[in-house]
Amino acid sequence: MPYIDVQGLTKTFTVRKKRDGHLLREKSTVCALDHVSFQVEQGELLGYIGPNGAGKSTTVKLLCGILTADDGTVTVGGLIPWQSRKQHAQSIGVVFGQRSQLWWDVPVIDSYQLLRDIYRVPGQKYQKRLCELTDALALGDFLHTPLRLLSLGQRMRAELGGSLLHSPKLLFLDEPTIGLDAVSKLQLRDFLLSENHAHGTTIMLTTHDMEDISALCRRVLVLGHGKKLFDGELPALLARYDTMRTLRVRYAGEITLSALPESVQISRDGDFYVLAYPQQQVPTDHILSLLQSAGPIAELTLHERSMDRMIADMYQEMAL
Repeated sequence: MPYIDVQGLTKTFTVRKKRDGHLLREKSTVCALDHVSFQVEQGELLGYIGPNGAGKSTTVKLLCGILTADDGTVTVGGLIPWQSRKQHAQSIGVVFGQRSQLWWDVPVIDSYQLLRDIYRVPGQKYQKRLCELTDALALGDFLHTPLRLLSLGQRMRAELGGSLLHSPKLLFLDEPTIGLDAVSKLQLRDFLLSENHAHGTTIMLTTHDMEDISALCRRVLVLGHGKKLFDGELPALLARYDTMRTLRVRYAGEITLSALPESVQISRDGDFYVLAYPQQQVPTDHILSLLQSAGPIAELTLHERSMDRMIADMYQEMAL
């Protein structure tokens, strides 16, 4: 059996309408999830993406047992999350990028010791795991520092350590790198990959940072308006939208540029010629051949479309 098995998951909320910032007596029903089905194998690293309001956080709360489904079935490790909350909590870890599970005014190590008691981790196992996480996440410099005095990157590493102290089989990550600098992001990604490989931890990552998805997840699930829109490998998704390439070329002297295919858009940026073209219609080697025959090239760069731009195009096409 898959570790996570979701079939026909449906969740609605009743909300009061607003007008000019004031709540009205009228109510409306919002469908956060509409018969969503998917499966996740043990040890898999799944990227769960979609725009704000797509239903991602609702899914995570249902899988954690915080919410109860209106319809459909959900099992995680053979358990129904909201029916076996205590037992289920022993096997999961959760990190929300903008929320904390650690205590704000006490040293990190004190929070860890309290989490050890909450999860009933045996003393020897706790010490071994603490040493592993301290080394992997470089926690040693601030274990005895109150959480409120740590930088954002340090706090996130401390949160990750706290969520993994009891060696959960499943880790939920919601925007784990939000606000982090480039170095901290790279360190966090490396740690998550090593944790996944070393311990077979199943990881479900929800984020708007497509660089995180690209670095960590081969499989992605796209959600929009509460419906599943795509479930498959990331390269297959990007291939539909990674259609344009851009070449920037600067010449060392006079040039005679041959006629380019009609589908190639050419413009000037100072001394540079900028060519945008659909790679499936016009092969890059053909463009390069024309540019080389035009004159001596001083500088040439090839740019792919950014992943964020491709995902934005995908959302636009799907009317999200």
